Amino acid sequence: MDNNFTQSLSGLDLSGLTIKQSPFEPADFPEHEAISQTIAAVWSDLFALFTDTALEADAESLAWGFVNLFHRSACQKAKQLDRASDEVRALVASADGSEVHTSNLEEQIERAQAAEASMIAFEEMREVAASLYLQETRSSWKPVSSSRANHGAMLTSAVIHGRDFLRERSESKRKALMPEGTPIIFAGGRTKQSDTEDAKTFANNVWATLDKVYDAVPDMVLVHGGDGKGADGLAASWAERRGVAQLTFSLNRKLGARAGFKRNEQMLNLRPRYVIAFPGNGVLERLVIEAKSRRITVVDRRGPLGAFPKATSSTG
Repeated sequence: MDNNFTQSLSGLDLSGLTIKQSPFEPADFPEHEAISQTIAAVWSDLFALFTDTALEADAESLAWGFVNLFHRSACQKAKQLDRASDEVRALVASADGSEVHTSNLEEQIERAQAAEASMIAFEEMREVAASLYLQETRSSWKPVSSSRANHGAMLTSAVIHGRDFLRERSESKRKALMPEGTPIIFAGGRTKQSDTEDAKTFANNVWATLDKVYDAVPDMVLVHGGDGKGADGLAASWAERRGVAQLTFSLNRKLGARAGFKRNEQMLNLRPRYVIAFPGNGVLERLVIEAKSRRITVVDRRGPLGAFPKATSSTG
């Protein structure tokens, strides 16, 4: 890693910046196997405590909070990284070649490196816990307000200096929030089914439709509104099971009645290959109309129980 770092410095004008050893090594952080085993063991013991007790109904909310512990820690590290990145940016802009300035720049870069590596470690722990949450509740775990960005697979190196650091930091944030691949919009509202069998049929139709599209677009990125209690929740659970990247667009409540239409515009601006439409409200209907006007193929499943609208079968 230090050899790559040395190469990345060639050609940069950082006025005497010295090459130092990384402030940490991979061995300084828990290994993936240890993370998986430890979190799984804690999870099993903790929730066994609630089984067949009066507190069993509260287990799901506790499970959500357990995952959120790691998410909050990752967010805190991300904020530290942003602050350190701002300091690096300011120091690079004001470089004067002095030893004091160079020392300050190296110190801020090391702080940023450490925060970045810690953020990735906590995100990995969150993803392990989120996988357990999915197994336990059959629902995809989502934070209340912030994004569930995962930088672990996006960052090329934790040893980046000066202008390279700032460029890579900006790129990693963009990739974490907009994964590489072909956007596929999924849209569906909260629908009530008459009985358990109908609910199961609806869920099966959602998954079968997504599987069919996934076969045609293996690099798909699932784009949806992130509603955990509606069809979006079924789609998010499918994506986690299949290992498909997701991008969620939450409603901006400050926009009032325009929020849904603004979200439609933001999603369609991604130039998706398909829009998958299940039963929903007027905002969803407008999404379908606008998608067709942009010559985007609509996979229409707005019929009974998520079937093709012109027939009760799920073909189309």
